[in-house]
Amino acid sequence: MDDKRLFIQDEQGNEVEYEIILTFTSTETNINYVVYKELGETDEVLAARYEETDDMGGTLLELETDEEYDMIQEVIDSFFTEDEE
Repeated sequence: MDDKRLFIQDEQGNEVEYEIILTFTSTETNINYVVYKELGETDEVLAARYEETDDMGGTLLELETDEEYDMIQEVIDSFFTEDEE
């Protein structure tokens, strides 16, 4: 990750750039999460677990449970509500 950018290698081996919306660590599980979206005019956001591997990067892992999706949705909703105020 680089400040507000995230680079992910797609199935064809191309590096795709994404914009990081927010990162946070769950206080209950101590798991790091990243919420991001494609560059440009899109409202679709993506989320993943994030494990830092070194100073220059990390690994994204799929979310595992419905509870994670629900928790992330609550964080996103709270983030955008606070941002609007």
